[in-house]
Amino acid sequence: MNALLDELDWRGFIAHSTDRDALSAHLDAGPVRFYVGFDPTAPSIHMGNLVQLMLVRRFQAAGHRPILLVGGSTGLIGDPKQASERNLNPKETVHEWVERIRAQVSKFVSFSGDNAATLVNNYDWTADLSTLDFLREIGKHFSVNRMLDREVVRARLESGISYTEFSYVLLQSLDFLELYRHHGCTIQTGGSDQWGNLTAGVELIRRAVGGKAHALATPLLTKADGTKFGKTESGTVWLDPAMTSPYAYHQFFLNAEDAMVVNYLKIFTVRSAEEIEDLAQQTAATPQFRAAQRALADDVTDLVHSVAEREAATAAAAAIFGRGELRELPVATLAAVAKELKAATIQAGAELPSVIDAMEASGVVNTRGEAKRAINEGGAYVNNVKVAAADTRLAADDLLAGRYAIVRRGKKTVGAVEIVR
Repeated sequence: MNALLDELDWRGFIAHSTDRDALSAHLDAGPVRFYVGFDPTAPSIHMGNLVQLMLVRRFQAAGHRPILLVGGSTGLIGDPKQASERNLNPKETVHEWVERIRAQVSKFVSFSGDNAATLVNNYDWTADLSTLDFLREIGKHFSVNRMLDREVVRARLESGISYTEFSYVLLQSLDFLELYRHHGCTIQTGGSDQWGNLTAGVELIRRAVGGKAHALATPLLTKADGTKFGKTESGTVWLDPAMTSPYAYHQFFLNAEDAMVVNYLKIFTVRSAEEIEDLAQQTAATPQFRAAQRALADDVTDLVHSVAEREAATAAAAAIFGRGELRELPVATLAAVAKELKAATIQAGAELPSVIDAMEASGVVNTRGEAKRAINEGGAYVNNVKVAAADTRLAADDLLAGRYAIVRRGKKTVGAVEIVR
């Protein structure tokens, strides 16, 4: 068995593949060209896409040559969804997102050396393709019966599916054929929800040019309760720091469930089997220290953002619980902390609000009476400074970056307010 496939198996990267023995022999025969696609359906890629990028990194580290495809054309129509039609974004918006995603995915691969990565955009070979040529050259190889058998299509038949989304599989298959013809690409990877599209491309290459190609699909990572990985209460975990801050990103992984953290370490880090096993044992023996989660959060934040951003995120997490100086945090990190704490906005009048007002607004107490008791008992803090009297008001010097205050009741109940003048 191919050593790379063995490693991918152990790390949990393989949900499906075309003939395993043939794929193994193909990889053993020498460096291959493979590709994965990213559709610009948002201004950023997200955690689900990072699974594919980590797979690309492992293929490239093993000597194979990656092609990263940004779907300037497929992003215009959208793959079928289980519940509803995908919104069709304006062409100008999609083209802008293409450029943003190009820059993002480029961070994760090497563009130098014998196995340098290549970036392509499928708009380049579809923009001038006529409908008649598309139907004659591509459509003739697809059976409508087989297309209707696809699970994602069957699920939509009753509620209705447009021809636009129905035809997505033809465009993705065309991509594989184009890359096979002009780049010698013989493997396509993607998520398991794309398995029908991946195998359709393999079949098109066989039918159209008599070629042999392969496909490999990764599992859709989930939380312990089965819900889709990469979702939080506020939405998708994006790789763009303007959409998910490095602080929020680090916190997301720091809060990974014990039952899933080892799986995430295997996928999202380059740690060895011995290191991961040691972290698993530490987590089982002393779960309160969250050794595996800390290693995971640090490694992934370093990779996606930077060591400096990870250090700022770690410092912020310590500071809000009194183990660091809040005033030393960068303004962007303070804003991210306030957002994660769901900071309440308070409109300031002639005077700044009282500490009791701030505690109630932030949600660290349920009532003003509860706030007053916390202060009188010595358990109320503003920016980690104990509040001495119940009639204390916030002062201008209390406002971090001129607008935020972190309030805390006891050791662990933390909130924030944003003062607007």
